[in-house]
Amino acid sequence: MTHPAFVISIQSQVVLGHVGNSAALFPMQAAGLEVAAIPTVVFSNTPHYPTLRGRALPPDFFADLLVGAQERGLPERADFILTGYIGSPEVAALIADFVAQAKAINPRLTYLCDPVMGDDGPGLYVPETIADVMRDRLLPLADIATPNLFELGWLTGRKIRTLADLKAAGEALHIAPAAHLIATGCALDDTPEGKIESVVCGPGGLGRHPIEHLPIALPGTGDLFAGLIIAGLGCGLTLPRAVEIAQTLTSGALSHANALGAGEVVLSAPEFRRALLSLDAD
Repeated sequence: MTHPAFVISIQSQVVLGHVGNSAALFPMQAAGLEVAAIPTVVFSNTPHYPTLRGRALPPDFFADLLVGAQERGLPERADFILTGYIGSPEVAALIADFVAQAKAINPRLTYLCDPVMGDDGPGLYVPETIADVMRDRLLPLADIATPNLFELGWLTGRKIRTLADLKAAGEALHIAPAAHLIATGCALDDTPEGKIESVVCGPGGLGRHPIEHLPIALPGTGDLFAGLIIAGLGCGLTLPRAVEIAQTLTSGALSHANALGAGEVVLSAPEFRRALLSLDAD
């Protein structure tokens, strides 16, 4: 019997709502992947509520979880590592060490770094010390990086309005030559009206993936998108196909949330769940 793809997912966790692992874990598992979820922060809810309880994991406690993962041989087993929101620079440095060690002992491992740092509306919403570790230590390890345009611009100090700007920013990001950059939420000068794009840059060239632009901005959108890419890759899809499916399913989750009047992504739509169950047959 073939074992399912195995993922180590290191990102935030909330009691109520769907961001970080609370957004990415379900779709990966529903698609048939095995996931070891390691929280970087544990909060009561997403930040758009009037109150927020919980905190970032203390570095010593987080380090202990990583040791436990190593003792169980998870880096050797893993097909993918996914990282997202990080709550402190100390934890960011611990993650960088963990990913580097995992890749050294498991060369077949694919690392997707989602540098969850900010967006056009709120701007940078992590301390610059965390963003610095993202830029200087985590992204150079990445096989796939999924920044939005704000994050890509901040990381490279560039304004991105055209495809040429995006390509130049990708080169300035200092990811590995064989890595793929997936710039998300792109509305470039030549993006078709009413569309938004994910643009994939990699060794094989450049691919543009437009989809209808929904005027809906909800917490957890990028976390869900990254988890869906891993779900697709874990089911054997090519990266371009995984990006297309991730866009379609993320858009559907946003539309469903909007119809319900929800303040964050919703993962309960029957068609969303059916699509995840059939990913490996795509």
